Order: sequence, then structure tokens, then C-alpha cells
Amino acid sequence: MTYEIPTWFAITALVVLSLILLADLLIILKRPHIPSMREATLWVVFYVALALVFAVVLLLVTGSGDAMGEFVAGWLTEYSLSVDNLFVFVLLMSQFSVPRRYQQEVLMVGIIIALILRAIFIMLGAVLIENLSWIFYVFGLFLVYTAWRQAFPGKHDDDAQAETGIVRFLRRFIDISDGYDGSKLRTVVNGKKIFTPMILVFVAIGFTDLVFAIDSIPAIFGITQSPFIVFTANLFALMGLRQLYFLLGGLLDRLKYLHYGIAFILAFIGVKLFLHALHENELPFINGGEHVEWAPDISTWVSLGVIVAAMTVATVASLIAARREGEPITTPDAANRPAADLPDGSGRTPAAAAAATVAEEKGPRGGAGDPPTSDRGR
Repeated sequence: MTYEIPTWFAITALVVLSLILLADLLIILKRPHIPSMREATLWVVFYVALALVFAVVLLLVTGSGDAMGEFVAGWLTEYSLSVDNLFVFVLLMSQFSVPRRYQQEVLMVGIIIALILRAIFIMLGAVLIENLSWIFYVFGLFLVYTAWRQAFPGKHDDDAQAETGIVRFLRRFIDISDGYDGSKLRTVVNGKKIFTPMILVFVAIGFTDLVFAIDSIPAIFGITQSPFIVFTANLFALMGLRQLYFLLGGLLDRLKYLHYGIAFILAFIGVKLFLHALHENELPFINGGEHVEWAPDISTWVSLGVIVAAMTVATVASLIAARREGEPITTPDAANRPAADLPDGSGRTPAAAAAATVAEEKGPRGGAGDPPTSDRGR
């Protein structure tokens, strides 16, 4: 890292960005609603533009193109992983039959949980990198493994099974009402105060955020070792995610090759980390503890080019495949409707189908269903 980020700038930036996120949260708490296509588009464009402006400001403050390049590459990597996270959110919203009116609040809670978890992992990662140079070998191998799991998910994904187990554990030991009471976590049934299915939604989303944080933090540390850039890139990637959820809507199902693009990015960064570890090697059983001279140190700008190319190819290929398979073009109204409101082949919406399944399976205790097994590498 050949640049220095002034302390005053780091503190100011974090305060301003935190206030923006807080304002976004307060808007949702005061006026929960279903955003229109126009509203969602404007918010997504605003946050993307804000990230690009921040990259330019970073260039002016540090005087280094490397700082700007690392931020943009890290932001795009985390943004692509966040979009992949939306697939899981769609499944959870559908399975738990979350009313559309309160989905924004659920998404916002999920984003806050994700920020907290990622902040913790960023601090841990920074400490490990500072004290254990060989950790890059571990990060590199982990990302290659994650890329393989992302590209070729098994039918019985361990993470999804663990997630289901956590929800089942809660249902076994706490009373849960049959339906929602607005966005409340607790409600009164027959004079007794019990939890609503919203508690299960938050637990499932929190666990999903944990899994994604474990995957994403090593990835961005493969692009930059600056904790400030790592955190701000994650912050910008999560900003506007709830609006993007409503903007994309049914389009998510058409991005069938997106997970391959993400897998390629993770594999590339994993290889880059491993080569960097060889280049800076200090392990005595590798090359006698000396640096491996032939191992190249891939530049930030090459990484940025690979990330942009991978996501472009995956997106274009997905849309072409959807057109060739004769899938209907998503209308603005449909694009603004989450999967929970789109009908399946039976004529029922997934939410209705999920609710029917829950009604059939739940015992005398009642409660919401467990989240489904995702086939998108999680």
C-alpha cells in the first residue's frame, strides 16, 4: 500500500456515510411502503453515483490512483456478492410469506446485521494480516474452495441445512404465532405474549449474512489491505441494496449465470492471494523461507478489469439465454414485485404455496416455515 489515508478524512467519511445510512433507516421506520419502480431506480442510481464520487474524492485526498482503483474493485466485488445475497433474501421472503409492506424493514435489518458482522470480520482480518503473513495462503485456498462451491453447489448444501437447523431449534423452544402482527417481533394471542414469525425471518437473514461475510471479507482483502477501504467498499455495496431488491424483482430469476461470474471472480482473487503469499513468502518449508521470485503480484487495475469483464459476461449471457429460452420480458410492474408475489406454475404465488405448506406441516404450536435450501452456492 503506497498511499496514506488522512485520519481526518477517514473519520469524516465514516460519520457522513453512517448518517446517510441512519437517515435511510429512519425513512423506512416512519413510512414503511412498497417503493415504485421510479423511486427504487432513483435510489439505486444515487448510491452508485455516490460511490463513484467517493472514489474520485479518495483520489484527490490521497493523490493515488491505486487507492481509487482498490476502492472501485473492492466495491464492485462486494456489490456483486451482495446481488447474489438478494437471491437468498427472495427465497426467505417467499418462504416466510413476509407481507410486501414490511419487506423494506426486514431488508434494512438484514443490511444492519451484515454491516455489524462485516465490521467484526474486517477487524479480525486486519489483525491477522498484520501479524500472520501466511494467512494469505489460507485466504487464497478458502476463496478457491468457495468459488467451486458457488459454481457447483450440492443438492444438500451444509450452510442451508445449518440455517434450517437454527430455525427449527427456535420453533421447538419458543412460542410463535400463526401470523404476522405488522412488523412486530412480539404479539398477544389469547392474553399471552408470544413471538411472531418475524423473529424467524431476522434469525434466518442474520445467519445468511454471517455466511456471506465469511465469504466476502477474504475476497476484498485480496484486493486491498486497507481496513478503511475494505469497510467503505462494503458499506457502499450494502447501500441501496433494499431498493435494488425491489428494482430487480423477477429479473433475479433470469440471471441464471450470475453465480458463475461471481465464482470466477472469487477463484481469480483466490489465485491472486496465493501468488501474493508466494511473492511475500516467509514460511520456512516453502522455498527455504525466501520470496518466490517467479510469483507475479497482480495489479489492482488488472483485478478491476477481470471483475468488470466477469460480471458483464455473466449478465449478458444470462439475458441472452433467457431470451432464447422464450422467457417473458419482465414488465416494470413485475420487476417491482418480489418473488413472494409472482405466481408459479400452479397459479399460486410462492408466498401462498409456502403458507399452504406451513399450514399443513405445523403442529399444535404453529409457526412459520423453515427457509429453503438454496442452490446458488450458499
